[in-house]
Amino acid sequence: MKRVLAVLLLLALAVPVLGYVNATADPVVRHANVAFRSWPADTPPVRVALLADLHIQGPDLGPERMARIAEQVNAQKPDLILIAGDLSGDRTLRTRLYSEAEIAAALKGFKAPLGVHAVLGNHDHWRDGPAMRRAVAAAGIPVLVNQAVRAGPVTLAGIDDIHTRNADVEALMRSAAALPGPTVVLSHSPDIAPLLPQRFGLVLAGHTHCGQIVLPLIGYLATASRYGERYACGLVREPGRTTIVSAGLGTSVLPFRFGAPPDFWMVTLGPLARVASPR
Repeated sequence: MKRVLAVLLLLALAVPVLGYVNATADPVVRHANVAFRSWPADTPPVRVALLADLHIQGPDLGPERMARIAEQVNAQKPDLILIAGDLSGDRTLRTRLYSEAEIAAALKGFKAPLGVHAVLGNHDHWRDGPAMRRAVAAAGIPVLVNQAVRAGPVTLAGIDDIHTRNADVEALMRSAAALPGPTVVLSHSPDIAPLLPQRFGLVLAGHTHCGQIVLPLIGYLATASRYGERYACGLVREPGRTTIVSAGLGTSVLPFRFGAPPDFWMVTLGPLARVASPR
């Protein structure tokens, strides 16, 4: 009996340690190609890095780890870096809560020729959306709020968070209407995808953490999406639209991951003749 209890105690100690090790591992680099019929002639493809759910907080993702991740992302030589919200961390089980200025400073290591752009997520709004927006903008990273801008040959349409009722699809459509070329939507949550018009054929998002804890035989414990597993994780191809959902870099609720390692995506955008998967 004592041996059984010892084994159970060992397992009880090992599980959270393993979960923390998984959560703090180097992010997996995932790749996708998306082709646009409207891609400008004689324009080379654009490599986009998609990051999500940084949740910068102690102990699992502080500025030091973020600097290492920035080096890993920059080594992929992205033309454009997009951050899909939830920069802030507000877990109950944390060792440190960083200020908006400290969070913004931790993002300065990301470099790309076409710049770094971000949208806010639900955790950012729950904490203080305007303060986070000001701090990140002061660090040289524009935060898009239901608005579209040009990023090289791409129209980048950043929509605010749907879960805190800050998303405005009509405002986004008006902002993007005057901008030509292929459109990429940056959203914190993939739940915005079914609400978008046909023109917006590519959505880059996070929020779900790909479940964060995914168990054998059981699967997702939670998806944080009103659509269940439809947009839970990864590359989702539907008629007229591709949605890519990152597992994110940080953690929520608990600083653990099982079956859903941290990741970021490298998405190559280009013409039909150069990349697959037309949009």
